Parts: sequence; C-alpha cells; structure tokens
Amino acid sequence: MKKVRRSGAKPASPEPRYLFNVPAVQALFFQILSFFIVLLIARSLGAILGITMHILVIAFLQGAVAAGFSCWRGLASWWIAIQFFFPFVLLFALLLQLPSYLFLFAFLIFLFLYWSTFRTQVPFYPSNLTTWDAVAELLPNDRSVHLIDIGSGLGGLVLNLAKRRPDSHFLGIEIAPLPWLVSMLRARFTRSSAQFTRGDYGHLNFAEYDVVFAYLSPVAMPALWEKARTEMRHDTMLLSYEFPIPHVEPTFTVSPVANNPKIYGWRM
Repeated sequence: MKKVRRSGAKPASPEPRYLFNVPAVQALFFQILSFFIVLLIARSLGAILGITMHILVIAFLQGAVAAGFSCWRGLASWWIAIQFFFPFVLLFALLLQLPSYLFLFAFLIFLFLYWSTFRTQVPFYPSNLTTWDAVAELLPNDRSVHLIDIGSGLGGLVLNLAKRRPDSHFLGIEIAPLPWLVSMLRARFTRSSAQFTRGDYGHLNFAEYDVVFAYLSPVAMPALWEKARTEMRHDTMLLSYEFPIPHVEPTFTVSPVANNPKIYGWRM
C-alpha cells in the first residue's frame, strides 16, 4: 500500500444551487423543448410542402436538437449522448410492445435505488474489500472511534469495520430507501453493532464524529468540504474514496491497489 503525504491548501468556495442547475432537470427540459420544436417543423413541412417526415428522421432531429442544447449548456459528455439516443431508445421500447406494468416496476426499482440522485448527483457507488482494509488501517488503534459513512449504500464498509473494531461506533447514512433497507436488514440478521439511518447527511453535525468517510461524486465534493471544515473538530479526519476535493490538497493519499482509485484524507 502506497501512502503519500501532502500539505493543506485553501478551500474552494461553494457555488449556489438552483433547480435548473441540476443536469437531470436541464436534460428533461431540453427533451421537451426539442419535441415541440421538431413537432413544429414536421407540421410546417406537412402543411406547406405536403412532406411527411419519417419517424426515424423525427427521432434523429429531436435527439440532435436536445444534444445541441445540452452541449450549449455545458452538460457532461454522457448527458449529450443520452440526449441524442433517448428518442431512439423510446421508439425501440414502443416497438417491443411490453406490458405497461413492466415500465412501472422498473421505474419503482430505480426510484428506490437512486431516489434523489437527480438532485444530489451522487449515484450508487459500492466500495470493495480492499477499500475497507485501507480505511481500517487509517483508524487510530489507541482509542474508540466514532465513524460515519455518508452515502453508505448497502452498508459493506460500516458492517466490515464494526466486525473488526467492536470497541468503536460505526454509522451509515443513506438517502435512497432500497440500499438503506438492505443495509439495515444485513446488520439485524448478522447481529452487528453497526447502525444505519436513512436521510440526508447535510442535516448531520459532523462535530459528532472522529472520522467522516465519503464515496460520493465530483459534484458533491465542494459542498462536502465546506461542511467538513466548518463542523469537524480538530484532529478529526475526512476521507474520500476516488474523488478529491477541487483546489484542496489532501493531507495524505492512500492507494489500496496500484493504479486503482485512491483514498484522499484531510486532517482537520
């Protein structure tokens, strides 16, 4: 395991958040806007020139217009691809003539799995055993530790650490209902001392914890840093797997596996 220490730096300022700044909201708006633009073009060609546009041409135009708006707005490259191919995927789904309840079932599964991802921009990222081993080595052994995993998913890290360190307290918080339910049942059936709660970590007070572990997304890191530096006590530790905090040098980095994502750590 490789460990590199670095000096601290000034934090980045958080940006204001508005509903339209959420990429998912923008993508939805652009698809709806593109639909009406293409519909207007198709109706105009039909009324003026008597031309009937093929459905694939309509899908291509709608995807291209939506992708163009997304590119103009500066959305990530995967959003541009999603915008372009969405009409074609929709057409393909309609051609399959699947029962409508399957779409409802799929919607509910994704809803309970990802919940407010459209707002938080933090998708479901499960960590692994090598990461848990690395975090366990970073914890002090001379005293009890109070650690929280924000966005704890299925609870793997918290359950693993609770088994290793029965002298300490480990808590996971998860906003999505399905992962939270799975983690809570795992703790109950294994009689683990690990605890899980459902909610938004933004409502927590980080001053109550010795270690805060996060596996979120690049978008969430500036706000996480502002909360951590404001609330965490002296000599506590913030850990982030894979995603660094922009413009803030970590106190140390740990590579659980060579050429794989790192754990970034900040001593507060």
